[in-house]
Amino acid sequence: MKWLLTGALVCLAGAASAQEVSECDWRASARNLVEPWEQNSRAFANGNVRIALLDTVEPGAVPYQILVLSPPFDELGARQCRVISFQGGSGFAGVSFSALEASYDPAAGLRFSLPVVVYLEEADFANPSTLHFTVNQATGAVVAGMELGRE
Repeated sequence: MKWLLTGALVCLAGAASAQEVSECDWRASARNLVEPWEQNSRAFANGNVRIALLDTVEPGAVPYQILVLSPPFDELGARQCRVISFQGGSGFAGVSFSALEASYDPAAGLRFSLPVVVYLEEADFANPSTLHFTVNQATGAVVAGMELGRE
């Protein structure tokens, strides 16, 4: 039993480095915004950055993704749009959006922490974790990483 748990943790640790930040696609559709919108979306940096929770319904065990709208603005004045997912376009099994924390680091940009639950179907293993991501408004970089095993 201990070997199985260790194996699952090793698999999960390898997958943890696979957080994906991708350009918006069908997952960023308005119909996927989790309601009530007022509770599952927050604005930062004088409204220039918006973070929102998405529920794509499928895959059923991992439907939650994070929407990031942020500078730089394009020639029409629209912000860039990014989706943060767990791996392979699949999302998270759970997200505690109300616990979203934000801070600012002048060298890196806006820093966010968000409690999530990752799920590995092949191992039938779920683990509470913390998603960390940074939004640099000057460069447009959105970088995500994971801290496994939060309490």
